[in-house]
Parts: sequence; C-alpha cells; structure tokens
Amino acid sequence: GHTCLCGCCGSDQKTYVVGGWAWAWWLISDIQRITLEIMTLQPKCEDVETAEGVAITVTGVAQVKVMTENELLGYACEQFLGKSVMEIKSVILQTLEGHLRAILGTLTVEQIYQDRDKFATLVREVAAPDVGRMGIEILSFTIKDVYDKVEYLSSLGKTQTAAVQRDADIGVAEAERDAGIREAECKKEMMDVKFLADTKMADSKRELEMQKASFNQEVNTKKAEAQLAYELQAAKEQQKIRLEEIEIEVVQRKKQITIEEKEIDRTDKELIATVKRPAEAEAYKMQQLAEGQKMKKVLTAQAEAEKIRCVGEAEAASIEAVGKAEAEKMRLKAEAYQQYGEAAKTALVLEALPKIAGKVAAPLAKTNEIVILSGDGSRVTGEVNRLLAELPVSVNALTGVDLTKIPLLQKMTTPQCQTFI
Repeated sequence: GHTCLCGCCGSDQKTYVVGGWAWAWWLISDIQRITLEIMTLQPKCEDVETAEGVAITVTGVAQVKVMTENELLGYACEQFLGKSVMEIKSVILQTLEGHLRAILGTLTVEQIYQDRDKFATLVREVAAPDVGRMGIEILSFTIKDVYDKVEYLSSLGKTQTAAVQRDADIGVAEAERDAGIREAECKKEMMDVKFLADTKMADSKRELEMQKASFNQEVNTKKAEAQLAYELQAAKEQQKIRLEEIEIEVVQRKKQITIEEKEIDRTDKELIATVKRPAEAEAYKMQQLAEGQKMKKVLTAQAEAEKIRCVGEAEAASIEAVGKAEAEKMRLKAEAYQQYGEAAKTALVLEALPKIAGKVAAPLAKTNEIVILSGDGSRVTGEVNRLLAELPVSVNALTGVDLTKIPLLQKMTTPQCQTFI
C-alpha cells in the first residue's frame, strides 16, 4: 500500500517501487514513502453566495487516491513526498473547496437543490485537472447536504408546495371532470362491449353446445368402438386362457397317464412279486417233486430190472445147463435116431419146445410188473419183434434145428406177419 522512492547521493536517478521491494544501499540510498490508500475528504463551504445572492452552505464527500502511473506518480511524489496523510488531505481538501465555492457562485439555489448529481459532476470535472497535476485522482464526489440560514429553501419549498397543491387541486377537478366524462363514455363502451360480449357469448355458447354434441357423438362412437374392442379383446384373452387351460388339462392328463402307467408297472411288478414268482416257485417245486418222483420210479424200476436181469441170468445159466443136458440127450437121441427122418426130428423139437418155454417163462411168472424204459411206443414193438426174430437162432444153437426151414413155422417167425395184442 506504499510507494518507495530510492535515490543515490550525487545522482538524479530515481526508482519507484509500487507495493514491492528493492535493494537500498545503507547510508548511501535515500528512501521515502507515500501512501496509495483511498483517502476520504469532506469538503464544506459555508455561507457561499449563489448567482442570486442567496447564502447557502454545502457539504460533500469525496474519495481520492494517488495515481500509480510512473509520470503521475512522480508528480505526486514531488508534491507530497515527506508529508503525512493529514497534510496531503488538507491540500486536496482546500483545492476541492475552492472549486466548489467558485461553482456555487455561478448557479442558482434551485439548480443546486433540484439537480445535485449534475452539480457534483460539474465540481468533479472542474477540480479533476487541478488535482490531477498533483498526481491525485478523484474517484467520486457527491453533494451531501444543502441548506441556508435565511429559510430560503423552506420558503421555496412552501411556494413550490402551494403551487403543487394548487396544481393538484386543479388536476383533481379536471380529473374528476374527465373522470365523469370518461366514466360515461366507459359505461357506454361497457354496454356496447357487454352487448357485443353477450352476443358473442350466445354464439360461443351455441357453438359450444354444437361442439359438445359433436364431441359427445365422437366420444360415444369411440366408447362404443372401445367397448367392442374391449369385448373382442376380452373374448380373445378368454380364448387364450381356455387354450392354456386345455393345454394344462392335456399336460395333467399326460401326467395322469404316466402316473397310471407307472402304477400299472408297479402293480405288475407287485403281482409278479406276490403271485407270479410264488406260482413259478410253486410250479418249479412241483416240477422238481415230479422229477424226483419220476427219478424215484426210474431208479426203482432200474433196481427191479437189475434184479430181474440177475435172476434171469441165473435162470438162463440154469436153463443153459438144462439145455446143454437136453442137447446132449437129444444128440444121443439123434445118434440113436439117425435112422429117423426129418418128420421125426421136427416132432422131437416141437415136443421139447414147450418144456423150454416153460423153463424160460418160469421166472416171469414171479414178476408183478415189467417196465420197458423207452419214450417211443414203436421201439417196444421193435424189441418184441427182435426177440421173436432171434428165437429160431437160439433154437438152432440149442437143438441144431433150423426153424426157418420148416414151412409151418415160417409164417410164425416172419416179423411182417406178427401181431400182438
């Protein structure tokens, strides 16, 4: 907020530093400061005669400061360097008061009182060049108060007030007159406007009713269309809902069928587990029992057959011995009866056959049951035929007589002609 002025001894060179710092030689450089702050002044001119000779007192307020441009700052330093703020204010205040006093002598009281802003602007414009040459700038200047000691301003106010009152009364009377005239005209215009407005209102009402009727028709049409659309949409939605319900029922029926199929499978398995399996087990049991019974009978029959075979072998051995004895006897007889013919030999053989048959059939007389192990009925017949076919061979071996040579017995030993009941 200060400006420093620095200068060396024996030199005219000066350096200005605004709000900063600079080097200074001790005991060699000279340093001085001046304020750059805004200074407030209150110029006052008492009992100054105006252009009409009326003495008035005027007070004002001014805001000034030192300019910071280098050339103007030099002017301010030349004028005020080394002075205090009070001394600077006093010099500027005297200058402003001198110009204010001079300007008051050129104006009337009415001009000063009625247009203070113009008066203050005039003072600032006149004083600015003088204070500017001192490096001072007037920031603002306003008139604070204007008054006098002879009550000129109050009388002027009264006169002005009376004139204003008079003019106001006249104005009121003229205004009342004009107001009556204007009121009548306005009433007439009002009635005209009212009639016109009523007509327009009637037309508007009629148009409104027509529009309302048209709107109602459109609204009713739209309502009917909306209702039909709503019912149609509702029917469509109901149809969709029914289709969904049918699909749900189909799914439920499919699920029910699946459940019933699984129930049937379960029932089948249960029947298999409770009926079929036990029945199969029982059937298997019966089959096994039947097989066991069959095996029992087979084994029993085999044992009996073995028994019969053993007995038969024993009997056969006995018969063979008897046969051999008889054969020897027959041989002896044959030797004895060589002179006999074939008829005699045949008679002898036939005579001996019943005895052989009796001996052979003797063991069979003791047998209660004969079981032939064969699953084919034709094989039984074949076995019998085979025994009959081998009978002549056995007789031939035992007796030496070939039964097949005897015409009477050929028919009996031929397998094609044998019949058994």
